[in-house]
Amino acid sequence: MTQWLAQIGELPILLLMGALGLVMLFDAVPLLGVLIPGDVAILAAVGVGRPSTGLATFTAVLIGCLAGWSLSFLVGRRYSDRLRDSRVGGWIGEARWTAAEGILRRGGGRMMVVAPFLPVFNALLPLAAGGLRMSYRRFLGCATIGAAAWAGLYLALGTASRSVAGLLPGDPSPLLVTMGVGLVLASVALLGARRRLFSVVG
Repeated sequence: MTQWLAQIGELPILLLMGALGLVMLFDAVPLLGVLIPGDVAILAAVGVGRPSTGLATFTAVLIGCLAGWSLSFLVGRRYSDRLRDSRVGGWIGEARWTAAEGILRRGGGRMMVVAPFLPVFNALLPLAAGGLRMSYRRFLGCATIGAAAWAGLYLALGTASRSVAGLLPGDPSPLLVTMGVGLVLASVALLGARRRLFSVVG
């Protein structure tokens, strides 16, 4: 696993962008998103990558997220009712569908700004937004801000964590330190995002 992750950051720039973009696209798909470690992939790319990969990583994450969310949005707009009553809808769960719609009804498009910071709901909210007939322009604008904030946060955390690796005694793996410290710091940020969401929609 560690070798596989290390290879991500060692890819040529174009391949790195393509690989991360695909990871982010699948991360934005309901059910698949639970299985795809998007945050881990970003931290791994930063942990073993070159300084020049920073902008490429940010761009790939942004484009991949928006592509995945746009696909979910369009599927939700066209097939929301059928999908909800299907086996896939059953796997997602009626409670999650209802919660996602409630979040959007009370918070509107701005909920897409914090959606990337909400596990499970980050993939479900775009689907629900399409089903609720939200304007695609509004959806895309808010989703872009959210995706950019999420990508920027993980890049900043990964860069800071990699710097920490250079200060530790011995010769620790920059990859492992970056991932470990980055995930711990990210969990604090995600907790703050959830609290903010609940204060808005509560």
